[in-house]
Amino acid sequence: MATTETQLMLSVGLIEKDVNGDTLWVWCYPSVSAELRQLLLRKCCLTQDGRDFHTFVFGQFSRTWYYITTLEVQEPTALNKVTHFSIAVTAKDFNPEKYAALSRVLCRMYVKHGSPVKMMEAYITVLTKGVCQNDENGSFLIKDYDVRKAYLAGSIKDVVSQFGMETIILYTALMLKKRIVVHHPRIEALLEFTRVLPALAWHRKDWSVLHPYVHLTAAELDDLKKCPGYVAGFVDPEVSNRLELFDVFVSLPDSVITVSQGAKDAMAMGKLHKDVAQVIVQSAEDAERSDSQVIKDISIKTKEILTNLFALADACEGSKLTLEVLKQHHFPPATENFLFHLAAAEQLLRI
Repeated sequence: MATTETQLMLSVGLIEKDVNGDTLWVWCYPSVSAELRQLLLRKCCLTQDGRDFHTFVFGQFSRTWYYITTLEVQEPTALNKVTHFSIAVTAKDFNPEKYAALSRVLCRMYVKHGSPVKMMEAYITVLTKGVCQNDENGSFLIKDYDVRKAYLAGSIKDVVSQFGMETIILYTALMLKKRIVVHHPRIEALLEFTRVLPALAWHRKDWSVLHPYVHLTAAELDDLKKCPGYVAGFVDPEVSNRLELFDVFVSLPDSVITVSQGAKDAMAMGKLHKDVAQVIVQSAEDAERSDSQVIKDISIKTKEILTNLFALADACEGSKLTLEVLKQHHFPPATENFLFHLAAAEQLLRI
């Protein structure tokens, strides 16, 4: 029987590049809207004038995750006239490893049989049974791909080794639900870096804030602007001039983090930030600690801050904080400021 796990998949599509260099959307099951199809074609490296070849990319648009796997066809196969093809899976969940593994199985089937029918059958089997047999090497099992694993798959230690104490800016921006834009010309570097950031606010376990591969098109930017806070990745350097898109800008090639003028007040740093920054850096620099242990250390520190905040709120009527109540505690200005904005982000403020 189908489980909630398997009901997360929405569609599978096929894009082909033929010997004449034309790239076409050739098939999908059960269906993909015209708007999403345009987006998938734009994200697929086969439509990008052969600049770069990307075996796997993923992203989110309109609350739908997409995963695109691209293969060069090695002769001889059942596919004669096709030089490359991409399989695009859409789903409701963030799980790159799961969909990369499933797509590899589908790719092998397509190369072997040269018809989408086998792919459709496999897709349906995964939808209904959570498993699909693969000709050569065993089977693909959905239950091998726990969502927690996906959340912990990136390396927080890499982020900290690149940005050190400045990682606190990213932590603060995530905690306050600010808009973070990350730029790198290589999509692989963007995907690797951005997917880790939501883990800095582990208590939310909210990867819906992640938009790792955004183009500067009206439809994609409108979709992004619907989110109050986000982590958005761009390969186009032009994004650095779009000041209306971010509170924090990360230039990955230069290892520079910039806080925009409008966000400077909310993001002001003080002793509390320094304490958290030290926890992050000490934990991440400990060779004995794994990435997931580092995330745990940070989340323990976060929990401490939130516990104090909840206690302050509980002492108020309706368990909602006001700035007046905060002021009575005589916190240092930067701490009071952070707690006020954090209370807003956690919906603990009395409006």
